[in-house]
Amino acid sequence: MSGPAAKKKRKPGGVNETDDRDAAATGQTELPDARWRSLVRKRLLDWFAEHARDMPWRREPTPYRVWVSEIMCQQTQVATVIPYFLRFVERYPDATALAAADESKLMRMWEGLGYYRRARSMHAAAQKIVEEHDGEFPMQYRDALALPGIGRYTAGAILSISSNQSLPILEGNTIRVFSRLIGMRDCVDEKKSVDTLWQFSEQLLPPRFAPDDRSRGPASLNQAAMELGALVCTPRDPKCLVCPVSDRCQARAAGLENEIPTKTQKIRYEARSEFAALITDAKGRWLVRQIPAGNRFAGMWDFPKAGPPDAGDVQQFQSWLSDQIDPKVRVEEQVKTMKHAVTKYRITLHVHRAVRPGKVRKLPQPWAWKTAEQLHHLPMSTTGRRLLDWVEKSGAILERVGR
Repeated sequence: MSGPAAKKKRKPGGVNETDDRDAAATGQTELPDARWRSLVRKRLLDWFAEHARDMPWRREPTPYRVWVSEIMCQQTQVATVIPYFLRFVERYPDATALAAADESKLMRMWEGLGYYRRARSMHAAAQKIVEEHDGEFPMQYRDALALPGIGRYTAGAILSISSNQSLPILEGNTIRVFSRLIGMRDCVDEKKSVDTLWQFSEQLLPPRFAPDDRSRGPASLNQAAMELGALVCTPRDPKCLVCPVSDRCQARAAGLENEIPTKTQKIRYEARSEFAALITDAKGRWLVRQIPAGNRFAGMWDFPKAGPPDAGDVQQFQSWLSDQIDPKVRVEEQVKTMKHAVTKYRITLHVHRAVRPGKVRKLPQPWAWKTAEQLHHLPMSTTGRRLLDWVEKSGAILERVGR
């Protein structure tokens, strides 16, 4: 056979070889055809029906509960989220209860999930829902998108999962799944790649479905793609042998399942040293402060702590403490070292004993004396909570610190 018809061979993923060459020449990723999408869609839905994990928000997928779960699951593992979610919806069962929440108690409940801006955005969004939508999560996409802390993905996820609306989604798991399925070799954090993936996500949605049929509609399909990314199409060593769509996967066909997706830049982590002080008064209370706005962990409580540019070494930390609290405060021996990570930083926290000799003066704002029991009811930074737990378990330190 010769002529144009001879060039219409099919690749395993459902993309014409000629189309694929043309796409490569123009720097574009060719999207699979309708027949390919239909097969992949059916397999994803069938797989999800059998392998979907049991999650509390899936048992009762109201817009409010799906919203809470989606915000909590951002940057956080599902296994970590579940107990937080259950406690949260018990305390704040709807947007009205969340809108009326005391911020300090809300942050204490969120403590440990990290990325605390999420909780503050939810609080603000709940207040807007009460003011503008009579306490009911808005079911119009535009209204959902206008809420604080809700972007294109989150709005689509909430409305598609809770009410089966035909809205595409794109987040970490589906970016990986979709880019492998269509064999995207371009960096996924480039705008043209993101646009292509959104287009593919929209094309993959079921073209025909009964609005009340969640099992074959967008509600299940979007969750199926996310679930596949979480359980099978993992970042490293994807489980292609058990993947329901591996024979349709362009990355798999090209042997690139471990190379796709690619990103323009990898995070470069920086080492950083910070310093903390343990100071008690004659009553055994700890010197702490509520972290001011504009700082990391703003609104949380913590022991005296500083790092660059305020304190790059112990001497600078001593000066910082003197300026903040009292010129007579004296930093003494180091009693503990803690390591933790925040965004791009790998932090070593040097914890020192410190004393405040002489006549007790009134503490300047925002410093305060708090008992360990009081601190248990206040929101604390991650390292602050770890440090409190350590000093409580190390009873001997109470005899040495700041007395």
